[in-house]
Amino acid sequence: MNISTAFAPPFRLVAPFFIVGVSTFVLTILLMFGFEFESLHYFNSSTLAWVHIFLLAFVMLIILGAMAQLIPVVLEVGHLAVDLYYAIYPLIILGTILMAFGFYTLPILLPFGGVTVLIALFIFLVETFLTILKVKKINFIISTIIISNIFLLLGIIIGIALALNYSGILSFDSFKLLKAHIFLVFFGYVGTTVMSMSLILLPMFWLSHSFTWVYVKTAFVLLCFSICFMLFFTFSSITLVEDIAYTLCISSLFLYFFQIFVIYKKRVRVEVDIYFKSMLFSYFSLFTSLTLFLIYFFYSKDNLLLCASWLLFVGFIGFLISGHLYKIVPFLVWYERFSMFVGKKRVPMLNDLIPKKSSNFQFLNSSIGVIIVSLSFLMESNTLYKSGLCFLTLGVIFLLKDILYMAKIKEETYVF
Repeated sequence: MNISTAFAPPFRLVAPFFIVGVSTFVLTILLMFGFEFESLHYFNSSTLAWVHIFLLAFVMLIILGAMAQLIPVVLEVGHLAVDLYYAIYPLIILGTILMAFGFYTLPILLPFGGVTVLIALFIFLVETFLTILKVKKINFIISTIIISNIFLLLGIIIGIALALNYSGILSFDSFKLLKAHIFLVFFGYVGTTVMSMSLILLPMFWLSHSFTWVYVKTAFVLLCFSICFMLFFTFSSITLVEDIAYTLCISSLFLYFFQIFVIYKKRVRVEVDIYFKSMLFSYFSLFTSLTLFLIYFFYSKDNLLLCASWLLFVGFIGFLISGHLYKIVPFLVWYERFSMFVGKKRVPMLNDLIPKKSSNFQFLNSSIGVIIVSLSFLMESNTLYKSGLCFLTLGVIFLLKDILYMAKIKEETYVF
């Protein structure tokens, strides 16, 4: 695939997505100090608030900011109306705040928060689809972007229905819709987006080439079928359909993991930098999480489900995002502030823009924190839980510090 940066938007447009997103990551870890084991249940209001803050104001903001850069790069066409992104992140933040207060104190705020988020994502979807219409040839990556955005739209619509039910405006059994909402948004949008973007970013940063895409293509198809089966189960009472959905989903993620292993084996770059270490920990967390989910299906112990979910959210998604930020932010800063001096003056390398000691300190504390919290779930130890959060808090604070440092680098500091 030919990668071109000619159509990428300016860094000042995407910087707020990254900075606010990482700031929210810090907030979500701090909020976890207020949780006790007995309150960690997916129908608990505090848990629901935490999940939505984590997914919307951290994961979604980072993904949307990255997509603002990657969509025109992949499609090799410019955004139709890139300035619309300036309206997206304030709406996401406002909607997340309303939903968080809705879950914590005032349920009537939930529909308003949901509609605000829907407006933000609708703007993103319309701009993305109109940009895709400018493309003459649709390839695998572009098709995944189209399908993932359809899943996102359906997931948000179901989310609005759930918000209306939670606030008391509507009344229906929300358990099945909740599963469909999770599958559509987390696996349907976040999952397929991670799969497709991994095929762009990992080979580029690891200098991998000559590998087959058959595993990730199969994983993508299985994941789409998994979501369709879960949607069918939502409007039926056939338990077998739900079991098929879970089986296909886990099989899909294992295939995706194997695809990453293939890319890893084909890599040329062997430098053990912060990106390499973050990716290894991220995919180790994914594999461990999937294994725990399989064990949970046989033993149905809540602590296994908690540990698997924790590793999937913070271990896999958290480190996947943080590792890529250490590559994406320096590249965007270098491209905007130093590329014009190439051949004229001495300019820094990309690695020169990364605070190496600070990033390694961040990784060490964050990884130790994730491991200790995982053990605390398995051992049901509140002391271990709080200890792990202390390490993780220190790690994510340094992550935020590093992002701010790299975003503020000036030309006069490095150009001579």
